[in-house]
Amino acid sequence: MNTNEQDDVIEVTDLRRVYGGDRGAGGDFEAVRGITFSVGRGELFALLGTNGAGKTSTVELLEGLAPPAGGRVRVLGHDPYEERAAVRPRIGVMLQEGGFPSELTVAETVRMWAGCTSGARPTAQALGMVGLTRRSGVRVKQLSGGEKRRLDLALALLGRPEVLFLDEPTTGLDAEGRRDTWELVRELRDGGTTVVLTTHYLQEAEELADRLAILHEGHIAAAGTPAEVTASSPSRISFELPDGYFLGDLPPLAGLGVTDHETASRVVRLRTDELQRTATALLVWAHQKQVELRGLDVRSASLEEAFLRIARDAAGRGAGARDADARGAGARDADARGADAPSAGVREQERGTVA
Repeated sequence: MNTNEQDDVIEVTDLRRVYGGDRGAGGDFEAVRGITFSVGRGELFALLGTNGAGKTSTVELLEGLAPPAGGRVRVLGHDPYEERAAVRPRIGVMLQEGGFPSELTVAETVRMWAGCTSGARPTAQALGMVGLTRRSGVRVKQLSGGEKRRLDLALALLGRPEVLFLDEPTTGLDAEGRRDTWELVRELRDGGTTVVLTTHYLQEAEELADRLAILHEGHIAAAGTPAEVTASSPSRISFELPDGYFLGDLPPLAGLGVTDHETASRVVRLRTDELQRTATALLVWAHQKQVELRGLDVRSASLEEAFLRIARDAAGRGAGARDADARGAGARDADARGADAPSAGVREQERGTVA
């Protein structure tokens, strides 16, 4: 095992993925646009993003299901596509949807899968890990959606993977099932398994991830620990103004770290980058005035708020760039009107296809 493999189990450098598109619709589509990140041994790394952000496209490259259009990816020190035979026995993959023979029982499905898996766990152990022991004799077609997700996870864990890819692992699970899955994933991570998680449940990423990256339109818009990412968004304080008092009676908000405020009837909502300072000043003021701040609610920013802000900001920057491109294209068209501009058909022929 080389030093690189000991430190970073996954290394991604300037990774790109391009899909061949319909020329009439504007040519090829670049789903992943030069992203770079790494995942350490025994770390849980979450990939987040809106639909179409590039999460699944990235994970498929890590799993070795396709070659990148550019850049470099290494899993356990190997190219997962070119050296698939060296990587595949050491990873586990839980897809968004598994395709199981509907007439087989749960136990039969696991035994069938085990026959294709090196060093597979015993069937009873795999089912026990995901809470399906009592359902081992039930046909797959009779399982609920949540139970099928548990079966997906059992199959991903069969080969005792060093790296585990989880794509929306708790979709369809009830609250208890989700918590059980979280606990199992924590145990696997604590045992040294490296986990890459994609999820739409931001609370799930906040609960489980050591580090995360938020993708937007094929780029990494933010990365770091959940605390680091949420720290980029302001905290919130809300309360009801005491009788006889108005917003102007409060201490000067700008001097308390308040970045924004709004009022609705008698309720004041503040956003602040200095939560402790702002909250302390308000409580000292209320104590001095001998009044109660009814309905007081003080909370740090959540990952959901940070995610939505990043998505809005990134979308805004993208719209600005598209507007600039459109203005540039208009100017170029105007310059070309007096010259012999190539026909649309010729331009289509020149566009070509990126492999």
